[in-house]
Amino acid sequence: MAFENLSEKLQGVFKKLKGKGILTEDDIDQAMREVRLALLESDVNFKIVKEFIASVKEKSMGAQIHESLNPAQQVIKIVNEELTELMGGTGSKLTYSSRGFTVLLMVGLQGTGKTTTCGKLAVYLKKNGKKPMLCACDIYRPAAIDQLEIVGKSVDTPVFTMRDSKEPEKIALAAMKEAELKGFDVLIVDTAGRLQIDDDLMDELVRIKTAVKPHEILLVVDALTGQDAVNAAQGFNDRLGIDGIVMTKMDGDARGGAALSTKKVTGKPIKFIGVGEKSDALEVFHPERMASRILGMGDLLSLIEKTQENYDDEKAAQLEKKIKKNEFTLEDFLEQMGQVKNMGGVAKLLEMIPGVNASAVTGDQLSESEQEFVKMEAIILSMTPEERRNASLLNASRRKRIAAGSGQPVSKINQLIKRYEEARKMMKQLTGGKMKKNKMLRGF
Repeated sequence: MAFENLSEKLQGVFKKLKGKGILTEDDIDQAMREVRLALLESDVNFKIVKEFIASVKEKSMGAQIHESLNPAQQVIKIVNEELTELMGGTGSKLTYSSRGFTVLLMVGLQGTGKTTTCGKLAVYLKKNGKKPMLCACDIYRPAAIDQLEIVGKSVDTPVFTMRDSKEPEKIALAAMKEAELKGFDVLIVDTAGRLQIDDDLMDELVRIKTAVKPHEILLVVDALTGQDAVNAAQGFNDRLGIDGIVMTKMDGDARGGAALSTKKVTGKPIKFIGVGEKSDALEVFHPERMASRILGMGDLLSLIEKTQENYDDEKAAQLEKKIKKNEFTLEDFLEQMGQVKNMGGVAKLLEMIPGVNASAVTGDQLSESEQEFVKMEAIILSMTPEERRNASLLNASRRKRIAAGSGQPVSKINQLIKRYEEARKMMKQLTGGKMKKNKMLRGF
């Protein structure tokens, strides 16, 4: 998970502070030493860490304590605000052309996930009412054009190619004309990368930039490379001028130093983060929400948005009727488990729930939870349609048959039925009173 190490350490620091009724200067000094170490271990730029700690300490010592906050909470509030500011303050949205046709130029070094990010961006744009086309301008890497075509097909987005051309700027210009002619409103241009920034790469990108005059130049960097990603961002910005950053593989980076350093070093915002391999695993980057996650304060806004993405009014209304009539079946239970999978699984949800320390849950525990879903699914699918709709039929002999069919012991069948009964009771409660109007709860 992103920022796992930093989150765990910072929450440990603040847990100690909360145990003190009054904070002395020594208490704050000790806490800041631990925060400094946590940031450095997370691969945050040394100068940035120094400035961050100085600012937090100054504000903590000189702050007027808010009436509703104790001293420890006040320090946490200041750290939260400083982390948010460090990552950009507020989220930065894509800029679209006022005349209706937008060109997005995707740049970056080789191996950062640029081509797959183009596909993910197309999915994001379509969700937001846009009609994108992809353009293949990487004429050097073997099978680069084929890869983009495969990505385009997987996300149902057309790809413009000119396989015989050796001039990327002419390909991009032709793609722009073709896209406008066919009624597309966004062109995503996938460019070539290099193992390092060099004059040939920059000259080529400048030529493409001059030809199509993109409304946004988005730099794709790999979060796993830490400060190398920050250095790459600075290099591209100095030579080309970028408008925003897409940070890939954030789900695999437990440190997060690149995300905490990039904005401060380059002055350019992180606009998106890649959080998985699926085509929809691209999220808008919200500094304030990420700061809350790091400090274990949850991210209810993202949780609600994620729920609403998977929320179907008609299905929810049908489910509510079933629950009220006590007709919530094992088939419905299976569908609800599928909703959790669609929202990114247990690990993703834990990061967003306030009061839940996701970093305290080990990878083995999360893996066990995901495996549990698979086992429960196998058990339910081993039942007859009649049994799935009427759990009261599941006597001892039927449970033995289901155990044999699913490859699970009878105890697992019994455990599943117990969980199903508990879920049915809980959902019955959630549909009563004012909660029945709460989309988030009903979506769950």
